[in-house]
Amino acid sequence: MTAKEYLSQARYLDNRIKSKLLQIDSLNELATRCTPSYSDMPKSPNREGSRMESAILDIIELEDEISKDVVELVALKKEIVEVIKQVGNTEYQTLLEERYLCFITWEQIAVDMGYELRYIHKLHGKALEEVKVPAFYEGGHEMT
Repeated sequence: MTAKEYLSQARYLDNRIKSKLLQIDSLNELATRCTPSYSDMPKSPNREGSRMESAILDIIELEDEISKDVVELVALKKEIVEVIKQVGNTEYQTLLEERYLCFITWEQIAVDMGYELRYIHKLHGKALEEVKVPAFYEGGHEMT
């Protein structure tokens, strides 16, 4: 696993969490939507309840997944912080932290650091060369 792949794991996990939160919002909206339909046909009294129950169970399952993902993200970010601290150059550390822990855009990093975008990309390449991926990940193993 390259340094960039290793450091990018936090962003991917964060995006998965955000996606699951959107799914929960969508399921909550569906579960709380009331659309009565009027018909002369008799309906099972449990039909509406079972749909609601199913939606609630899906929401609970997703919330459990999100909780696990958040714990994993916190642990991963702590690990990435330690890896970035091992980079000797503080300017490289700042760039890596802003990009891989705060998920800031390249343009904003350039503004924050007072450099042109092209120079930020050049610095990024040099910073990645300084990152030492933990041995566990070098064999292609991932937490996520």
